[in-house]
Amino acid sequence: MAEEKDTNRGLPVWLWIVIGLVLLVIVPVAGCGAFGLAVGASAGGASVQTAVRPSVAVIRVEGALLAGDSIASGTVAGSRTIIEMLEQANNDSNIRAIVLRINSPGGGVTASEEIHHAITQVDKPVVVSMGTTAASGGYYIAAPADRIYAAESTITGSIGVISQFITAEQFLDDVGVEVVYVTSGDLKDFGAIDTTLTEDELDYWQQIIDDLHEDFIDVVAEGRDMSRSEVAMLADGRIYTGQQAVEVGLVDAIGYLDDAIAHAGELGGIGSDPPVVELTPQPTFFESLAGFSAPQQEPSIPDLIREMAAPTLEYRYIGP
Repeated sequence: MAEEKDTNRGLPVWLWIVIGLVLLVIVPVAGCGAFGLAVGASAGGASVQTAVRPSVAVIRVEGALLAGDSIASGTVAGSRTIIEMLEQANNDSNIRAIVLRINSPGGGVTASEEIHHAITQVDKPVVVSMGTTAASGGYYIAAPADRIYAAESTITGSIGVISQFITAEQFLDDVGVEVVYVTSGDLKDFGAIDTTLTEDELDYWQQIIDDLHEDFIDVVAEGRDMSRSEVAMLADGRIYTGQQAVEVGLVDAIGYLDDAIAHAGELGGIGSDPPVVELTPQPTFFESLAGFSAPQQEPSIPDLIREMAAPTLEYRYIGP
C-alpha cells in the first residue's frame, strides 16, 4: 500500500503567498529594514587605527542608514559604527579634521538623527564629500558639515519623509483567514497587515510624518544657515543634481574627495596636502571568511513578515 503524503507539513500555501507578496512589494522600497534584522548585529565596530602624525580622517558612509553596526562590504551604514568612528577621530589628538564620504540614499529616521547628533558633537572641522548619492537621510547627516562638496552628477536633496504600509486584507478574506485583535485602544493595531487604514488613521500617521518633516527642515536650515522658508521651498521631496544643489544653497561647491581632503587639511591647520587616515568598519570573523553575516543570525520567516509589514518611517530616497 502506497504511503499517504502528509499534506500538513510545512507552512500553509496561503502563508507562502503572503510571504511572496510581502517580498515583492516591500523589499524594493524599504528592504533595508528587514535586512537590518539579518545583519544589524553581525558586523563589527570601527577599526582601531591611530594617526601617528597630524592627519585628516576619512570616514565612509556607504549604503542604507540603519541602527546598529555597519557591514564592511558597504551595504549598510550602521549608526553605531559611524558614531564610533566619529568619536575615535574626535578623540585622536593627531586627527585635525574629518572628511565624511557619503554615498547613501538615507534610511531610518532614528539612525539618521543619531549620526547627525554625533556630527554636531565633533569639535573638529567636518567636511562632506558626496558620492553618487547623498539624498534624504544622506543629506540630513551632511547638513551640519563645515563645507559640502558634490560631483556635478551627484543625486542629493530628497528632503522629506516616506512611510509605507502593505495590506493583505482582501487576500486573507479570499483564502478564509480571519485575524482577531484584542487591544487596549483604537490605534493599538494601527498598520496591521490584515486591515486597511481608515481616513482617521491616515490623518494620524500623516501628522507624525509632517512633524518629522518639520524637524528635517530645521536641521537643514540650521546646518546651512538658511531660513526655514528657504528650506521649505526646497523640501518637497525632489532630488537635485550636485550642480543644482550648489545653485539653491544645499551644497557649497562642485568637488571630489581630494578637494574635500584638501579643504579639511586647511581647516585643520595642516595644509592642503595632508596625510590621510581612513577609518573603516571592522569585519566580523564570518564576514572575513564569507563576505557576509553568520548563517545562524538570519531572521526567521515570521521575523521577516513582522519587520517588512510594520509601518516604516524613513528619510530615504527610493528612486533609481
